[in-house]
Amino acid sequence: MHRSRHNSRKSQIYRIALCLFVAAFANSPAAQQSSRALFNGKDLDRWQQVGPGSFVVKDGLMKTEGGMGMLWYTRETIARATIRVVFKLTAQEADSGVFIRIPEKPTEPWMPINRGYEVEIGDWPDDYSCTGVLYTFTKALARPIKPVGEWNTMDITVDEQRTIVYLNGVKVTDFAEGQPVPAKPPGSHDPDRGPRPDSGFIGLQSHPGSEVYFKEVSVRALSQ
Repeated sequence: MHRSRHNSRKSQIYRIALCLFVAAFANSPAAQQSSRALFNGKDLDRWQQVGPGSFVVKDGLMKTEGGMGMLWYTRETIARATIRVVFKLTAQEADSGVFIRIPEKPTEPWMPINRGYEVEIGDWPDDYSCTGVLYTFTKALARPIKPVGEWNTMDITVDEQRTIVYLNGVKVTDFAEGQPVPAKPPGSHDPDRGPRPDSGFIGLQSHPGSEVYFKEVSVRALSQ
């Protein structure tokens, strides 16, 4: 009788330990979906330029040349995923951006601006147009960009109606559809206001001026 109670208690402790292990593993990096490279480091396979400017690939890196246009990923729309972009500026005035939630295949560069969001890349003084914000929609929670010439890692999470951006491990943006945003100034070229879709195509902006280099563009699906 004593041995039976002892074995029963051991079994209970084992089950509890197993449950704790499973719960811990489910929240560990090993349990997350693996990332997929969207830029292969060799060419622009599955990418397409729309509008002025271009992107070129050399020595495993992709860089902007002129603009203002966009290179968009043609293979799929992105939903419930984290997009990782590793980039560096070549000068203080270098300018680019990552477009998300583009509702349909773009045929010109202004549709993504007005119907998607641009996650800004640029070290500008305005907190509504610096790296990691939704350009002119959100104010930066922090400004952790590295000096010119150093690599930055930006993680953009698209989770239904929520967009979260981390730059170099620091949260810069946490925005949900319906939150108040600044009004578009009359006559400006700022993006049109209004809701964006839960999923869409993504793209990288080419812009006149100094180049921006990219060495990684990847995506990782969010776990259920």
